[in-house]
Amino acid sequence: MAGEPAETDDAQVIPITRARSPHGSPPSDHEPPSEPPPSERGAAPDEDGDRDLDRDLDRGLAEMLAFLRRRITGEYEVDEFGFDPELTDKVLLELIRPLYRHWFRVETVGMHNVPGDSGALVVANHSGTLPLDGLMLQVALHDDHPERRAVRLLGADLVYQLPLLGHLSRKTGHTLACRDDADRLLRKGELVGVFPEGFKGVGKPFSERYKLQRFGRGGFVASAIRAGVPIVPCSIVGAEEIYPKVGDLRFLARALGLPYLPITPLFPLLGPLGLVPLPSKWMIGFGEPIRTDQFDPADADDPMLVFNLTDQVREVIQQQLNELRLQRGHAFPPFF
Repeated sequence: MAGEPAETDDAQVIPITRARSPHGSPPSDHEPPSEPPPSERGAAPDEDGDRDLDRDLDRGLAEMLAFLRRRITGEYEVDEFGFDPELTDKVLLELIRPLYRHWFRVETVGMHNVPGDSGALVVANHSGTLPLDGLMLQVALHDDHPERRAVRLLGADLVYQLPLLGHLSRKTGHTLACRDDADRLLRKGELVGVFPEGFKGVGKPFSERYKLQRFGRGGFVASAIRAGVPIVPCSIVGAEEIYPKVGDLRFLARALGLPYLPITPLFPLLGPLGLVPLPSKWMIGFGEPIRTDQFDPADADDPMLVFNLTDQVREVIQQQLNELRLQRGHAFPPFF
């Protein structure tokens, strides 16, 4: 056939691989296979890593520019309380996530007890001299809950009397601890957080660590009953050790209008350096919800019912605290 090579009688078949010698070594005239050209070789692991890093940087830059564009043009949502979900997630929570993940190494327990798509009242113990427990609770529910829930913390009057702190609190979804705001949020199906101990809990001395203070008149229980939402007991272990309070500058605190001015082993001895929290190991546990939907909304005005339910919530949180402390072990485990 035209174009095909002519057949010859002395043609030989050349094997793809030469036979090996009995000792397993190739014959002396064997030539090592040549290295494939770079175009046929796979990319080196370092090159793959560099490309992935470049893609991540490009993606991060694009997201940042898009975020800035939305802030400039006003294309973002804020609810009636001032809550800005995008600013909270992309900026404010991002600033404290390193504390949550790497400094305090927070673990959560019982997250399945927190509803995913309905209103609930999360009631937690309060401690730590500075209220970092509220921030860590916020990151836990946003990052570790399957539905990435935003908790709307109810704060004391002092928080909203400070211009910058009050503004940031509103932006991150928090509001004043008052009946009207709590009822409106719960009826909207929001996850509301409250620390009934208030300043009595966050400012108690280190010698009283993990001992719950009085829970007040139980206003949070009345709000839950009116809205018919469950109460989720929450116990936070680890905050007690970040600023061990061994004393109080009461006269100076009174002059500054503060509930207390703590003395710790590092503050004010080391000045601003003493404000760095100690890297204690944290655990946040969520207990089984306590139902309130079996009550009539009018039962919220029954002081005995409210008192008994408040006492029940307090006992559950205290028991959880004791169990979590045993589960955590030492407050400052070795770093690996």
